[in-house]
Amino acid sequence: MIGETAGDTTGASPADGNGAPKTVLTDLVDGVAIITLNRPERHNALDDESSALAQDAVRWAVDDMDARAILLQGAGKSFSSGRDTAQLGRRTPGDSDYQFILRSQKTRILLMEATKPVIGALKGAVLGGACEMALSCDYRVAADNIKMGFPEVGFGIMTDTGGAPLATILAGPSRAKYMLMTGERIGAEQALAWGLVDEVVTPDELDERAFAVAARLAAGPPLSNAMIKQVVDGMWAGQVRAGLGAELLAQATLFKSADHVEAKLAASEKRPPRYTGT
Repeated sequence: MIGETAGDTTGASPADGNGAPKTVLTDLVDGVAIITLNRPERHNALDDESSALAQDAVRWAVDDMDARAILLQGAGKSFSSGRDTAQLGRRTPGDSDYQFILRSQKTRILLMEATKPVIGALKGAVLGGACEMALSCDYRVAADNIKMGFPEVGFGIMTDTGGAPLATILAGPSRAKYMLMTGERIGAEQALAWGLVDEVVTPDELDERAFAVAARLAAGPPLSNAMIKQVVDGMWAGQVRAGLGAELLAQATLFKSADHVEAKLAASEKRPPRYTGT
């Protein structure tokens, strides 16, 4: 994994003060800011702590003047399985669903609107919020073992950080609705054919290839890269912003629905859910 043994440029280290592994690692190599999700035993599922660290890492990568490209990757077998289901719908005291979703959306917008190219190195599970993170990258290199999808519908909710608008823009409305409504996980070749990833390599080739793409872009003229990204993204940025606003309101409503409560209860009782549309 690129960057796993190099020095940590943000002052973080592979372990925290108590000796526990850091759940998000950062590094800077040849002008590439590397952000590594580091909960391999949970397929890099994002709990409250790792989500907060990932948001901090994105801000560092966007703001650091020595970073000219950003590479997102995951430790272990997967990129990320998304939100840790053990904390799904759980909020800290005083935090509303609306505020929680909006905070995550702000980080997603920061990443999408970064003046630096963002590369995603995808492997294994690329699900839920992590799939949304992947789709927000400027270029996605995927291992041929990826399983990409939006499982939120199985919990009586939906995407809330850009999955709906990004999948619609990249794959088209019919395919986006199919993925969002079924939660089906698609493989690398299907994702490539649908425009959800940009190239497919073997798992052994992934790290080297993704870093090579990021390093090549980091070596280019940063002002030109920034202007090119702004011009291209400007053609659909309004659609994504509108989609994020719609997702925010829809998801805040769905979190309070009886169907969401039923979906969680059914999962805990290992039975099919009985939805009522309320």
